[in-house]
Amino acid sequence: MATPERTAHRRGGAYGLAAAALFGASAPLAKLLLPHAGPLVLAALLYLGAGVGLTLIRLLAARHAAPREAALRKTDVALLAGVVLFGGLVGPVLMLFGLARVSGLAGSLLLNLEAPLTMTLAVLVFREHLGRRAAGAAALIVAGAALLGIRPGELHASAAGVAAIAGACLSWAIDNNLSQRLTLRDPLAVVQIKTLGAGACAAALALFTGQPLPEPSLAIPALLLGCLSYGVSLVLDMKALRILGAAREAAYFATAPFIGAILSVPLLGDRPGATDLAAAGLMVAGVALLRSEQHAHTHSHAALEHDHVHTHEEHHQHAHVHPHAALDAPHAHPHRHEPLSHAHPHVPDLHHRHEHD
Repeated sequence: MATPERTAHRRGGAYGLAAAALFGASAPLAKLLLPHAGPLVLAALLYLGAGVGLTLIRLLAARHAAPREAALRKTDVALLAGVVLFGGLVGPVLMLFGLARVSGLAGSLLLNLEAPLTMTLAVLVFREHLGRRAAGAAALIVAGAALLGIRPGELHASAAGVAAIAGACLSWAIDNNLSQRLTLRDPLAVVQIKTLGAGACAAALALFTGQPLPEPSLAIPALLLGCLSYGVSLVLDMKALRILGAAREAAYFATAPFIGAILSVPLLGDRPGATDLAAAGLMVAGVALLRSEQHAHTHSHAALEHDHVHTHEEHHQHAHVHPHAALDAPHAHPHRHEPLSHAHPHVPDLHHRHEHD
């Protein structure tokens, strides 16, 4: 029988894979649009489409239901600024600078650095725990993603280009770990600000560099693609971050190139080869291993006060100001966790950051 924690772990994995599928689909679809717009213009349209789409969704949701998620606060401004800066400005600029100086093969391989850098920062800097099984699963997925980028041709790269793409991946790794700190807040609100900020940055850079404005025949499909492949994908990714932590989420999201490769077959006429099949095998094995992970031991929770969506399970036993509230339904309000020691399966979400032997 699946425990609530095990069910949550699987739900987090499903969110991560769905986010990767939507984002991976954007690669071949964006490639169809790229000949008609510069990279910066297309990036601006994709991010702005996500931000505008999520704004409309939030407005409709506010009219039909009471909010269940915790609202953003003034104390979140620094984290939000970091997410927009690293994820929406520094990362894309370094990537574009680097891709102009390396071959397509080198660029594909180097962009796979994002997942291992996210995991490294999560474990070494942000104190997430990654056991042997999870680390092995992540290594299989990342190896598959790297293998997927290998194509026959010359591997050509300049030192400046390599450094720029590595810097872009480091920027997105910082963005992922900062975003994980915001997962207790409303994910729609977080991603709305992130995408609007990133879209504004990309649009400003496009105008500054003199790139022409897009035709409506390009802008409309790009905005719609951004709404799904960036907006909805990032919301699902935030939900995965909330449940799984940044390291495990990065492993699931690293499957995005595989999704893009599958869709490239009907959309772009590509044909999978032996390398693609080997990459797929590594990723499938890694995802299966990651989803089978079980981490349980006696651990202690210190006293903590915060605000996030929750139900009244073992970690959330507290009194309510309104005693007739529907406590069995997800709801959000400021609450206090009393000190607690127990044992159960868990992953390093924001309630389970503790030392391991």
